[in-house]
Amino acid sequence: MALFSRRKKSDSDDASADRPEGMIEPGEQPVDPTSPGDAASPEAPVDAVPNVTISTSSFRGVGAPAGAAPAADPTPPVAARPSARQPGPMEAPDGFESIPGLRDNALLATALAEISGPAEPAQLLNVARQLLQGYVFLRVKGDARALLAEGKDLPLAIATRGEEQLVLAYSSGQALTKSVEADGDRDTSAMGQPVMALLRHVLGGPYAGVVLDHASGDARAVLPTALLERMVSEADPDLRIKTALSQKRTDSTASTIVEAVLAGAPLWIAVNRAEEGGPVGVAESRTATGERYLEVFSHPLELLALGRGDQALPLKNEQLAKAIVGDDGLTGLLVDPAGPWIRLTRDDLAGLLALAE
Repeated sequence: MALFSRRKKSDSDDASADRPEGMIEPGEQPVDPTSPGDAASPEAPVDAVPNVTISTSSFRGVGAPAGAAPAADPTPPVAARPSARQPGPMEAPDGFESIPGLRDNALLATALAEISGPAEPAQLLNVARQLLQGYVFLRVKGDARALLAEGKDLPLAIATRGEEQLVLAYSSGQALTKSVEADGDRDTSAMGQPVMALLRHVLGGPYAGVVLDHASGDARAVLPTALLERMVSEADPDLRIKTALSQKRTDSTASTIVEAVLAGAPLWIAVNRAEEGGPVGVAESRTATGERYLEVFSHPLELLALGRGDQALPLKNEQLAKAIVGDDGLTGLLVDPAGPWIRLTRDDLAGLLALAE
């Protein structure tokens, strides 16, 4: 389990002022600054890093109007409006180990790579949703293994902006290496941490947010604590559905997701009115052969990132089961249409549908 120490804002402002007491594998390795990349110091100014303020009121929801029409598998769902975000691929790309022993967060890196110039709010929301996948890299001053063996705290890299402190995190070993090359401090190692542990650490400390890949040119982002708070408060603490979707697909992926739903993993649906005062519609998608799938989302960010204008409505698993059983025309569920996504048929959902009986 990842353990982070807590220090009050009045403590030292240097890079070692807030440090993790333990870490989680997949491991850590000294950073080789000669490998492809750039870099930044354990306390790097971030004046040049764009910071887009996002009102937490935006979490009222967005999404797509009912009737979004995806093609048949494996073609992704089709965005319902020209202004809506085009869905990503069904499966997550394989994460390359740009630092041996630490697999890159390919989904997060891809989201950051879409930023060109100042980050747009929609791009920032896409980064935020993809941050909720797997691990991120943190930069440690010195040899992390040796420090842990000696029972010492790990000095995490932070950035300062005026009186604010922000934690530096990275989507890949290459992005972290760029940070090392930027400041030339080669006495550095990398460690992998589950993203929820990192977010709780940031929210429990004196920090103003997280800086992602800050030495990677335009492909960087600042996520303020107001956004991080909403991300954590509405997330499954174990990120069971998002984790299953981000991993390599197997014959058990569908059952893993259904088991998570049965165990209470939160879900949302997208609702909207075609006209003021009209009936509320629920977003669904259809395949090229006419099969209907109810769209469900593992986090409101999955709906927000689509930019289609719907409201996010939470749904308990019993309500979901009754909705499917009550509509014989529904083929199943489409989970997280923005991608990575999966379609679940009634056969896949047999255990869930039993709740309606």
